[in-house]
Amino acid sequence: MNQAKIAWITDTTASLSKEFIEQHHIHVIPLHVVINDQFYKETIDISEQEFYDRMKNEEGKFQTSQTAIADFVVLYKELKENYDFGIAIHASSLLTGTYQASVMAAEMEDFKLFAIDSQTGSYPLSFLIKKGIELTEQGLDASEVVRQLNALRDHTRLYLVPSNLDQLHKSGRVSGSQKLIASLFNIKPILSIEDGAAKIKDKVRTEKKALAWLVNKLKEDLETKSVRKVAIVHANDLDRATELERYLNEAFPTIETEKLMLITVAGVHTGVGTIGLSWVCE
Repeated sequence: MNQAKIAWITDTTASLSKEFIEQHHIHVIPLHVVINDQFYKETIDISEQEFYDRMKNEEGKFQTSQTAIADFVVLYKELKENYDFGIAIHASSLLTGTYQASVMAAEMEDFKLFAIDSQTGSYPLSFLIKKGIELTEQGLDASEVVRQLNALRDHTRLYLVPSNLDQLHKSGRVSGSQKLIASLFNIKPILSIEDGAAKIKDKVRTEKKALAWLVNKLKEDLETKSVRKVAIVHANDLDRATELERYLNEAFPTIETEKLMLITVAGVHTGVGTIGLSWVCE
């Protein structure tokens, strides 16, 4: 019996390396950011570095835009000629319409698709994709792969600490009075992606306390669960990310670490200098 030809599909919120994408022939649909009414495809028209440099140095509006369903239609028209079916893992459907667009396009093109709403993005999404590929290489059928990945979603962690509330205010996530109070008292909100939505988990005084909060969350998981790798996510602040990574390597010498630039569609809301931690409990 011939092995099924599986197409893997995701979007640019997955934070996958170019090498991994090419090695596993992953089809990546770009999300869009808008700078002063000019549209850019993530990682194609503008890099994360360029995006954050412009956010830091330019005045104006930085926004996100809905993924075009036409991009998926074109992709699935091509894929159905060469693959038996596809497995698509996308960013949270509560934060972007990418998952919905992917499913609708597959139906329009009559392309068999197993679609997964990751309920997250960034490092946890890349983890799910890598785990899915690993499971298919072990011989599991698509239905079982989807079942295991859906079960794993509840064990992903993604916490972010914005450097300030400027972008959250501009995007309507916090009011002007909240921004002022936070600035006056040096309050740092801690954001978490849970059940597919962005939530303010806590508010603490000073960044030092915010980072300690993140580390304590990791320690809590390590008491009962296994964590093999932690990603330090940052919005173009490599020095602070490296400092945090150094601390983690000393505190948790058995855990692998990786520095990742925060995806731009998230940075639109959290701003330059955002830093955070992400991991998956196995």
